[in-house]
Amino acid sequence: MTSIENWIINIRRELHRYPEPSFEEYNTQQKIIEFLDNIGIESEKIADTGVIATIKGDLPGSCLALRADMDALRVAEEQTELNKDYISQNEGIMHACGHDGHMAIVLGAARLLNEMRNQIPGSIKLIFQPAEEQPPGGASKIIKEGGIDDVDAIVGLHIFGDMDFGKIKFKSGCFMASSNRLNLSIFGKGGHHSNPHDCIDPVFIASDFLSSIHDEIQKIISPSRYVLGIGKTEGGEQFNRSMDRLDIVGSFRTFHDEDINIIESVIKQKLDNLMYAYSIEGISDVPKYNLDIIRAYPVLNNNDKFASAVYKLLKDKHPEVEIDKNAKPLFGSEDFAFYVKNIPGFYFTIGTKNIQKNVVEINHSSKFDIDEEVLIIGVRILKTITMDFLNNPKDYL
Repeated sequence: MTSIENWIINIRRELHRYPEPSFEEYNTQQKIIEFLDNIGIESEKIADTGVIATIKGDLPGSCLALRADMDALRVAEEQTELNKDYISQNEGIMHACGHDGHMAIVLGAARLLNEMRNQIPGSIKLIFQPAEEQPPGGASKIIKEGGIDDVDAIVGLHIFGDMDFGKIKFKSGCFMASSNRLNLSIFGKGGHHSNPHDCIDPVFIASDFLSSIHDEIQKIISPSRYVLGIGKTEGGEQFNRSMDRLDIVGSFRTFHDEDINIIESVIKQKLDNLMYAYSIEGISDVPKYNLDIIRAYPVLNNNDKFASAVYKLLKDKHPEVEIDKNAKPLFGSEDFAFYVKNIPGFYFTIGTKNIQKNVVEINHSSKFDIDEEVLIIGVRILKTITMDFLNNPKDYL
């Protein structure tokens, strides 16, 4: 390997050893600042635990941002043959989604681009963003603090463990779903199990709701357009007593903003009907419910012209790379979507699955790891896109 390849891999391993969760990336922030300083790039803090920097070319021109997310997950990493030299040293926290790789890729691209800044028309904004994993996320804070005010377009990427090594996927328009959190509390009337006729059991109401809500939604929306799941239910204190309250937390995701309103309306109508069905004469204050739907991340839409230009560029400059430009939209969500609601942008995924090297775990697994050669591919791709965009911005915008 070349010295820069080793440098990129060593950075990724150093970041992997010391992961930090969303909104707590203080040491990661300091490491990024030091890495940038070592290659002659001044930076500053943004969004509390983020980092922002600019590579200024010697010629006038447009500004392209390269974004990497910084946060890790609250996952206890399991030791494997792959990670024994760089396993997480922060107990219960792990870079299980590849964000260490994203940071290393952007840093690698930054080093190469900074070395050739005398050839660059315009500038490159480097955004190391905290808290992608935890809504409300860090992107909106970056935007609020002016992080993209002078940016013409933005590029982001994600490493995926269930995609073959080196393969790139993206699509024009909707590429990733919106994410919406559902907080539901159902209130009934508790009592002894020996007197069920005097109780209004919220468990029964919840069971009816959960067993039928998909049927109700699918009368209006195709099941291919949304997913809805429940992550937590909580209630009750006594084994022989019907509870007074049951709390349910879940999420739903859609590819169309209008479907969010439809799903919310169907949920409310279903709950209203259930409150009426479970009412008991003489009891007026229950059953009832509280529903709070939090819209976390919007749909991520790739700019059509930008995506088309990237495809033509990569087919020409990197014919060895397998590209799927009409990838199936992902039900995963990303707060990169906030950037592309404000400026043109492009987001792609790159595969790291390599059966020969036993790199087979999916993202968020406690054994997730990457084939580190994917970092080099990512750096080359970002460098190619950046230079072509700055030299030919009209092809992209």
